[in-house]
Order: sequence, then C-alpha cells, then structure tokens
Amino acid sequence: MRIAHTSDWHIGKKLMGRDRGEEFKEVLAEIARICRDEGVELLLVAGDVFDTYTPSAEAEEIFYSSVKAIAETCAVLIISGNHDDYVRLTAAQALSEELNIYTVGNNLKALDCKKRGNCYPVQSEGGYAVFENSRGERVYINTLPYPNEARFKEGKSDESFADKMKRWIDFGERGKPDGMPSVFLSHIFAAGGTSGDSEREIDLGGARAVGLDLFPKCDYCALGHLHGRQKLGHNIYYSGAIMRFTFDEAGQEKGINVFDITAEGLQNFKIVQLSSCKKLVRLQANSVEAGIGLLNLNEGAIAELTLNLKTPLSPSELGDLRACENLYSLKMSVDSELASGYSAENEGKSSSQLFSEYYSSRFGTEVPSELLELFLSLTEEE
Repeated sequence: MRIAHTSDWHIGKKLMGRDRGEEFKEVLAEIARICRDEGVELLLVAGDVFDTYTPSAEAEEIFYSSVKAIAETCAVLIISGNHDDYVRLTAAQALSEELNIYTVGNNLKALDCKKRGNCYPVQSEGGYAVFENSRGERVYINTLPYPNEARFKEGKSDESFADKMKRWIDFGERGKPDGMPSVFLSHIFAAGGTSGDSEREIDLGGARAVGLDLFPKCDYCALGHLHGRQKLGHNIYYSGAIMRFTFDEAGQEKGINVFDITAEGLQNFKIVQLSSCKKLVRLQANSVEAGIGLLNLNEGAIAELTLNLKTPLSPSELGDLRACENLYSLKMSVDSELASGYSAENEGKSSSQLFSEYYSSRFGTEVPSELLELFLSLTEEE
C-alpha cells in the first residue's frame, strides 16, 4: 500500500501577527498534487491540523476545502494533536467519512467501514483500523491521538506516565493479526526528539517523553508534535510541520514522507519536498540601505532584519523600510558596552520604554514617534 505521512499543519497560525492564509492554501494544494502524482492510497495526518482549539472560520474553510481535494485521489486518516479540540475536529465525522476522510480523537470512536474509493477501512474498533486497497492489500493502523489532560487522569492514580502510555499503545495493538503490515500513528513527544521555538506545550523536562522501548513493533511509526523533520530509531519518523512558523526554523526543509508498506515491510521510502511554503530568512546589516538591499534580494521570502546603526533613522529611511512587504521582524542590535549597562531596574518595563531608553542612550535624542510605532509593529509577539 502506498502511504504518505504529514503532520503539524497548524492552519490559522500567524507570524508576527500577520495572516498566512494564502500560503496555507498553496501548501495544502501542493500536498494534494503530491498524493495524486505519487499514487498515494492513504494519507496519514499525525495531529495539529489547527493552531488553536477555536480556529477561525477562514482556517476551517481552508481545512475542509483542502482535505476534500486531497481525498479525491486517496483516503485520509487524521488524528487530533495537542492544538486541536478533538470534539470539534471529529464533529463532522458522519459527513467526512462519506468523502473517505476519517478523524480520530480521544474518544477513539471506531471508523465507519464501507467501500469508498480505492482505499478504505474494512475493520475498526476504538484505537485501531485496518485499511484495504483495490489490490486487496491490508495495513493495520494503531491510532493514538495526543492524550489530553482528562485522559491522563483516567485509570489508577498511582499509574506512571510510562505505564499509561504502554497501556494505551497496547490497547491499539489488540486487534492486530499476526503477520499483517502495520503502522503506529500518534502525536507524542518521543524521547530523543529535538524541538524548536514554534512547538508550544512540549515537555522539555522529559517527564512526558515517550521512551522508544514503549513503541509497538510495526513497520513504520508516523509521528507528529515536533516541527523539525527527524528520524529516531530504525523506523520512527517525524514528518515535520508543513511550513516554517518561526525564524529559528529558517534553514529547515519541509516535505512529506511517501513510502510503501508491503508484506516485506517498509519499502521505497522518500521525502517529497514542499516548494510552495515561503522561506524564512534572518538578515543583518550595518545600514538601512544595506538592509533594504538584502530585503530586495530576498523578496520572495519572509525576513527578519537586524540593524546595527550608528545614526538615527531618517523619515525617508522609515518609509523605505515600511515599503518592504517581506519585512516581518525588525531588530536593533545592542553593542556589548550598552548591553552591560542593563540592570534589574529595567525589569517590568514595556518594550516601548526599553526601546526609547536605548535609542536615547545610543543617539542622544528622543526616539521619533514614527520609528517607535514601526518598532512596535515589527516586534509584536503573537
């Protein structure tokens, strides 16, 4: 069976307060084309479809129209992540399943098994499903969505996290026939994984990191949660997010995993790069003119620009910076001498206060209101 693995769409996520709806549409349309061109029979989406529990109407429209387009050529199986409200995600299940789109949340509701398209579920109970293609090939899929806090509180009060995970993973293995090719689909933090700035609510202390020894014996582990593409062990894969969400991801390549699962196991694995997601770049310059030159050279990318200036910005320079549509973040570097003057008395001050004081100490004059406004607009946190 030809399978593709993706995760962490985070539809609706903004960058420095700016909407990226059109970019989401383009990337998801590219995934639909990849599934068609690669002959994918089943697309696995390992959680975090949306960026928040309450996505906007626009984000939901992007999701529904995009996943419908993908399902025109293959079945789609989606599990909920920590950013998804699984109740909301699975609310349209009765309708979506008729389009060969299947969603699984923490309620672990069985899928509706009916022949649809060239690949569809033929057996399902809570925690697993068996998909069959037009050639009669079957793959068993153990589904473990991100366990929310309510699920963590179930069971014995003295049960450790590792014991809970083992119980949940074993629960999803209970229907697996001997010898059937299998996949583990989950949204969890695997021990040894590397996270970045854009992953919120990741347990970096390790208390909720899932040991690799707890993973089931299967042909492929399709994971979501970490935004950087990575492989752990011999068959545990994070496909990575479909877009670059913060500037610390500036150098990351984005793509989806495509492979075959056969009676002989995992075969023909490859990563198909996503080319429609915009690049993020970090630029540095010692003058506004040089900075604008770099922005123009990278006009197709989203830029963070750090300026190290020796003279105040002029009104014309402010206008030139504002005209650069790809400038999303502006930073002013502080030399070591000035940085050493920072003290505890600055704690609690607003960004505007700190910038105004820095500007006065550096240039000996008050910061122009236009520059302060620009600084705040370009350094706004989400």
